Amino acid sequence: MGIINVSPESFYKDSIKTTTEDIAKTARSMQYNGANIIDVGAMSTAPYLETIISVKEEILRMKQAIKVIKNNCDLPISVDTPRSAVAREAIKLGVDAINDITGLKYDEDMANIVAESKLPVVIGAYSNRSKDNSHQLSVTGRISGTIKLLKESLLIAKRFEIDNDNIIIDPSIGFFRTEGKNPFFTVIKDLPWYVRDIEVISRLKELRTSFSNPICISVSRKSFIGRLFNLKTEERLIPSLVSEIICVLNGAKVIRTHNVRETVQALVMSELIN
Repeated sequence: MGIINVSPESFYKDSIKTTTEDIAKTARSMQYNGANIIDVGAMSTAPYLETIISVKEEILRMKQAIKVIKNNCDLPISVDTPRSAVAREAIKLGVDAINDITGLKYDEDMANIVAESKLPVVIGAYSNRSKDNSHQLSVTGRISGTIKLLKESLLIAKRFEIDNDNIIIDPSIGFFRTEGKNPFFTVIKDLPWYVRDIEVISRLKELRTSFSNPICISVSRKSFIGRLFNLKTEERLIPSLVSEIICVLNGAKVIRTHNVRETVQALVMSELIN
């Protein structure tokens, strides 16, 4: 899953494509280099950045990106948004999947929109502390906390009659923090955030055995790598590739990445050798 961000506020600046030419060129390149799907985001949800924009602005950015991608490659498109209004407009334009890092919890209308669309959905592990402040106190950074939150989202999906075969789960690497600047992350107190991310990757097999749903994971150039090695985002390629290989060996079925060419080569080589 190749990432195209049309949000200038995104954490990895090389992933930002805001002009028609850049979006088109990137989409064609991702298809050529072996991506299976393009995930387009129009608003960054990185917890440590000031990223909130209006729904109207997110929709405008998203519409432009979808139209350009569709005109320049044949890959299916997923839309990365926690907002149902954005998802609704994207569905009208014929996208192929919804990617909600908040696991159908942030926006009360998201589950209904997804159910009506009958599209596949990626649900992230997430605790909506804004609606239940007591709930955040019970969230642990251990793998058990991630499993608990994903089970809650699956119950929401079941209540809205979303087909379980259409659900992909995501443990939300980078979105468990002690503090942040937006409502799209989960508060944890018992572990350093970067330790939590490493634990999830190393114990991903427990997620695989707890759910029948495929696992999508995004570790590409994430901040836990920067924290461990004191690396800037543009310096995190090699640790990203190693992490992605480990994720696949531990059961991940979808790898969401900024580095399509390098990731495809690394995963194909891993498969050939293994």
